[in-house]
Amino acid sequence: MSKRISREIKDQVLARIKNDGINGRQAADEAGISSKTVYGWLADTTVSEPGILELNKLRREVEGLYALVGRLTHELDKLKKGRLPR
Repeated sequence: MSKRISREIKDQVLARIKNDGINGRQAADEAGISSKTVYGWLADTTVSEPGILELNKLRREVEGLYALVGRLTHELDKLKKGRLPR
């Protein structure tokens, strides 16, 4: 049966790891909780940098979106010029 750990305890444990530089196992032992739980929290809060493949994919998407916006802007300008009275 698992018990619910309060948000305060979680924040304290993560703060000890971040601010005091202790490892996850030591923080878990001090708080009387599983090290697996602590490492799970750390995994949830860790943001990783995107890899080169992801960056290239995003660059291609951005280029495609710029091209689309350019085409749509051009078409809109043509429509506006064609419908405005001279």
